[in-house]
Amino acid sequence: MIVHAGDLGDPGILEALRAVAPVVAVRGNVDTSAWALALPETAVAEVGSTLIYVLHDLHQLDLDPAAAGFRIVVSGHSHKASSAEKSGVLYVNPGSAGPRRFRLPVTVARIDLSRGPLKPEFVNLDTGTLHP
Repeated sequence: MIVHAGDLGDPGILEALRAVAPVVAVRGNVDTSAWALALPETAVAEVGSTLIYVLHDLHQLDLDPAAAGFRIVVSGHSHKASSAEKSGVLYVNPGSAGPRRFRLPVTVARIDLSRGPLKPEFVNLDTGTLHP
């Protein structure tokens, strides 16, 4: 499954991602065109027994993910790869796989849900290097 936390910029990106795997995507602040209005502001992905809450800007989180049963929260907005665990919930920002922003590396995150503890692996798409 591919989870996209917004700022797609072009509907063709969704089509290309869907050719690879099922996609859960939300609208980001740069997604203002008519096609993007069909994207939700938040979404829930369920992979096996793992619930993932998806939103663009973590500062707009308006629920307690642990109390709601979510194990992972995926957000974007800053385009800076990061992860942290709080109250048993893994918070992940995969960074940005699109055009470079703010001199940040071009990254995605992978999480293997079959192994515990859950830990994202960040992939630098410029170099192919992995970072835990």
